[in-house]
Amino acid sequence: MTAPVPQALAAEFAPRLIAWQRRDGRHGLPWQGIRDPYRVWLSEIMLQQTQVATVLAYYGRFLDRFPTVESLANAPADEVMALWSGLGYYSRARNLHRCAQAVVAEHGGRFPTDAVTLQTLPGIGASTAAAIAAFCFDERISILDGNVKRVLTRVLAEDGDVAQTATHRRLWDAAQALLPERPAPGDMAAHTQGLMDLGATVCTRTRPRCLVCPVADLCAGRASGEPTRYPVKAARAVRRFEAWWLLLWRGTDGAGRPALWLQRRPERGIWASLFSPPVFADETALRDAVPAVHRDALRCADAVVHSLTHRELRLHPVWFDAGDPAPDRGPAAPGQWVAWSDLPQTGLPAPVRRLIDAAL
Repeated sequence: MTAPVPQALAAEFAPRLIAWQRRDGRHGLPWQGIRDPYRVWLSEIMLQQTQVATVLAYYGRFLDRFPTVESLANAPADEVMALWSGLGYYSRARNLHRCAQAVVAEHGGRFPTDAVTLQTLPGIGASTAAAIAAFCFDERISILDGNVKRVLTRVLAEDGDVAQTATHRRLWDAAQALLPERPAPGDMAAHTQGLMDLGATVCTRTRPRCLVCPVADLCAGRASGEPTRYPVKAARAVRRFEAWWLLLWRGTDGAGRPALWLQRRPERGIWASLFSPPVFADETALRDAVPAVHRDALRCADAVVHSLTHRELRLHPVWFDAGDPAPDRGPAAPGQWVAWSDLPQTGLPAPVRRLIDAAL
């Protein structure tokens, strides 16, 4: 257990962090320097468990298509999922859509101005709410995302498991204790961005750059000689490996257009609510779903490895060109025909979209 925040640290941390961010922090990201809660919210949701470089490719496209919270709220869910495809953690996209609808329906299209009310919206947790409130409305409240947890555990030499509730609560208390005491206009935005920048560019998971850290001499983790000992985490879950066999059945839809047989994935689990070719546990199960007369025409493509957080999927695509069957005829697997021309607007998992694009 960590002792309370030392008085010297509480007095020095925020002024140093704010000055450092304004001088040496990141300033060129497209969601920085704005007070539009819609854009800040969108960036915060996209950045959850996703690298900045990846988000940059999606953020602009998302705003081009959905420039306002109203346009996002009114969009079809499948179009939102299609634009999100490749960012992963698809529950974020579903909650993003639900949150936009709640802002429009319950708040007249305006985001609440305080963190407590922001947390009542779908998909907005305590840290995201704090970021929006601090950046857009100057609320004196701290964030506590993964990067900030790493900074605080090192500064305080917090030896509790960060997955435990008690440790998490202590870190929230510490984050609040390290806020600027009387923030001037703009200080909360600089402080919040400074926490993000410090964790992302200086106090990194491996090889922290302690020599350029603005609070290095206040850091108990550095003083211990082992800053990378923190944060303390319980043993990771064992990584699982699975083989998925994908049946890519090509035919025509009711309008006679070239189409692919797709099924909606369950609302929970991998690729939740996205469209996907039918998935089978092995080749035998896949072949059993195909009428015997067509089995010799199945064509196996090269397997593709798709890595998730705690699981690695080996995807085995199997193609079948059905020619021109009746519109309601597909494999013996639930699904529907989706025209090839509609696939760009269809919510597909990124590896499936790559398989389809390669076949066009």
